[in-house]
Amino acid sequence: MSTTASTSTKTCSSCAHWKAEENNNGECRRHAPQVVSFEIDSSLSIESKFPTTSASDWCGDYEEK
Repeated sequence: MSTTASTSTKTCSSCAHWKAEENNNGECRRHAPQVVSFEIDSSLSIESKFPTTSASDWCGDYEEK
């Protein structure tokens, strides 16, 4: 059995945890958002974000809608 064949239909786009956004991307909402810090012009900003994934990405946490 080919791994590619078994995961080809189980992509983010058809996962219950995925929220479509724009440009074929979306947010994986399987787990709580993660804290992200970044610096812009000497200012530190902290936000919480869900991971952004492509509709064609996949992982082991896939769940049918």
